[in-house]
Amino acid sequence: MQHQAMKFLTPAKTVSCAAALALVGAGTFGVLSASAQAPSAGAATAAPAAPEAKTTTTRHLSADAATDAARSALVAAEKEGRQVTVAVVDRNGNTVVTLRGDGAGPQSYESAVEKAYTAVSWNASTSKLTERLESAPNLKDIPGTLFLPGGVPVTHRGTPIAGIGVAGAPSGELDEKFARAGLAGISEHR
Repeated sequence: MQHQAMKFLTPAKTVSCAAALALVGAGTFGVLSASAQAPSAGAATAAPAAPEAKTTTTRHLSADAATDAARSALVAAEKEGRQVTVAVVDRNGNTVVTLRGDGAGPQSYESAVEKAYTAVSWNASTSKLTERLESAPNLKDIPGTLFLPGGVPVTHRGTPIAGIGVAGAPSGELDEKFARAGLAGISEHR
């Protein structure tokens, strides 16, 4: 008999435990949902502002200007019957725009981006940077760079703000000629 009573009590205990868990869960949910509400306006505190002397302001090429540069470079290449890819990167090396001309080779995309990145990183045309490789050959080992002619920096008051890279023409000199046409296209369209 005692054995049967145990069986009878076990389901009762299970129901009681389940009810207790449900109450605890409801209480917890209520606490969580209450804390998920937006704080009142008076409770919000503003983070202290950084002192002016501890901040800098940077300039970036607008998306419109980057597009003008890429189109100008591509048009210059097409006028000479060349199939190229043009890339424009911002000061941080992030791609802003790329245009792949009809018939441009698959390798030209990555090469154009890397030339633009290299030009903005060193604030120099990639044709000039290839000369530096003679005295510092390890430069070519820096990830994301390409030390071949075809990249030019875009500057504002001497500071690099973007890079234009062109790849796909039969020579780096032509690539750089088209990149310079892109640079000229920024001011022509404004």
